[in-house]
Amino acid sequence: MQVKKVLTYGGIAFVAYYLFARPADAADAVRGAFDTVFNAADSLAQFVNSLS
Repeated sequence: MQVKKVLTYGGIAFVAYYLFARPADAADAVRGAFDTVFNAADSLAQFVNSLS
């Protein structure tokens, strides 16, 4: 349980550092993640529509 807590806090610290050190790169990473999610949802919607 202790290892999980340390890894969680370490991950949060890394994300915070990344946001402050390279905000443009962090924004691009978030934008890319959202684009991936939206593309996956669009593909799923097309698949469901093609079934009917």
